[in-house]
Amino acid sequence: HAVDFIVSDGPKSYRIQIKSVTSQDEGCDVQNAWKDRHIDYVIYFAQRSNWGYVCPAFATNRKKLNDPAHVRFQQNRNDFLRAFHACA
Repeated sequence: HAVDFIVSDGPKSYRIQIKSVTSQDEGCDVQNAWKDRHIDYVIYFAQRSNWGYVCPAFATNRKKLNDPAHVRFQQNRNDFLRAFHACA
């Protein structure tokens, strides 16, 4: 199904895909590996650092990780929740 998690905050449910990036460059391109699938958000985690991005699923083949529509977070609970709620 290409969905790693389904998250609910009560009345709304979100289909989430989790990905990681090896690049330390936040301006790197990320590929759309879920085209034509029902995904709401993709969450990217940097493998060699402590940051990530919450990204609304996009229809293009690729996009910059640090696109203005994506919200950066530090890999801790509070910062992640702030980023997720900023997108949702």
